[in-house]
Amino acid sequence: MGNDFKNEVLSRRTFAIISHPDAGKTTLTEKLLLFGGAIRDAGTVKGKKTGKYATSDWMEIEKQRGISVTSSVMQFEYQNCRVNILDTPGHQDFSEDTYRTLTAVDSAVMIIDSAKGIEEQTLKLFKVCRMRGIPIFTFINKLDREGRTPLELLAELEEVMEIESYPMNWPIGMGKEFLGIYDRYYKRIEQFRVDEDKRYVELNEDGEIEGEHPLKQSGLYDQTLEEIMLLNEAGNEFSRERIENGELTPVFFGSALTNFGVQTFLETYLQFAPPPQGRNSTEGKIDPMSEEFSGFIFKIQANMNPAHRDRIAFLRICSGKFERGMTVNLPRLNKQIKLAQSTQFMADDRSTVEEAVSGDIIGLYDPGMYQIGDTLTVGKNDFQYERLPQFTPELFVRVTAKNVMKQKHFYKGIEQLVQEGAIQLFRNVRNEDYLLGAVGQLQFEVFEHRMKNEYNVEVIMERLGSKITRWVENETVNESLSAQRSILVKDRYGKLAFLFENDFALRWFQDKNPDIKLYNPMDDYQ
Repeated sequence: MGNDFKNEVLSRRTFAIISHPDAGKTTLTEKLLLFGGAIRDAGTVKGKKTGKYATSDWMEIEKQRGISVTSSVMQFEYQNCRVNILDTPGHQDFSEDTYRTLTAVDSAVMIIDSAKGIEEQTLKLFKVCRMRGIPIFTFINKLDREGRTPLELLAELEEVMEIESYPMNWPIGMGKEFLGIYDRYYKRIEQFRVDEDKRYVELNEDGEIEGEHPLKQSGLYDQTLEEIMLLNEAGNEFSRERIENGELTPVFFGSALTNFGVQTFLETYLQFAPPPQGRNSTEGKIDPMSEEFSGFIFKIQANMNPAHRDRIAFLRICSGKFERGMTVNLPRLNKQIKLAQSTQFMADDRSTVEEAVSGDIIGLYDPGMYQIGDTLTVGKNDFQYERLPQFTPELFVRVTAKNVMKQKHFYKGIEQLVQEGAIQLFRNVRNEDYLLGAVGQLQFEVFEHRMKNEYNVEVIMERLGSKITRWVENETVNESLSAQRSILVKDRYGKLAFLFENDFALRWFQDKNPDIKLYNPMDDYQ
């Protein structure tokens, strides 16, 4: 494949955007797509009544509620780079989808609301990035509104996140007095709400505006120079190596809604974000420059095209080159598959992809064969990439079809939606009842909505409350151990598990049944 292949791989930038709900994540995604020429008109999430929806929110319930509940994948080209953005759900009830998405990226962009600072969900996701050693770039948003002081935000970032920061630019004022940003990296000032030809003001060697300029009349300009001096003398030093190791986060200030500071962020990000990185497997780390194709499936989405009732498996290519029609191995099933139908995405708008390389995310038509975490290889390779986290569900419902005549659709809907991995299916060993488990309540609401709208089945969901789930290592367990406070179930793979009412019930069971070995799959990811 030679140099062309290597250059293609090196041009890839694959990242996820993480944040708390309402910090401006989907809005920033839209603006990045705008610069990439992928869309002509950015719709913010809030603009629901206008009928203009965000490109990355394709599911009906997302349009109605103004939230992102699935991880969208979007691709565009900018300044000789092929950018793959994974826009993750911010809502904590969908953190499982987000965690898995973070296994498929090489860097992450963290958005912080300048008024609210670091919020709980952002912290959780940040910790996952730290655990995986993913480089993190920070965009502090909503500078056009009143918020906390930049120094306060930086101090919180360093203290709470336990990471050092380097501001690439610095705001001049905020809210109604927001005048622009002082760009430390490009040595210029980018002015807010001025004509395009006046947007950038170059700085001299001392980091100041040469000669006369209206900005110099503002006390905010002098205040900014003082703060820049403080950052230069007492702040952290810039280090590309420490950024790549996830030890230093470059910080950018701006306003996604008014499209200010976004282009500067994108151009700087592309310079410092890593190209595709090696991935751990059962045969050690796989080099993205290896010419033999391999990848793993990190997400499955049903009914992206409701007219066709299709299912798409999202594949992260980790090495080599994908070519449509190629034959690959699925080691889990010891089977060979021809990849004839492949797509790339702009939210729900997709086109057939003929070729793709390491770092790219593509969609494969799934006839019901793939599972989240599946590895695809070629030739004699039968290694597996690292297992993806399977969350332990905390909330449970018993689910039945309202209309008995719709049982066929009910079973099909459950089977397909469960394969996406957001909800987990269990069968009560004693009475065969269908039980659904999820990390958060909103998952059940989305499930109910989609069953009705995509499968034409109304469901009855009876709440069982919160449970502690523990899987059983033993192959057989006496059914008589199933009780009200410790329900014995089988997951969709036929593995046995207990749903305990609380910690006390779990401890009591373990004391009484020391020969039964219980485990929590998430223990591997703590």
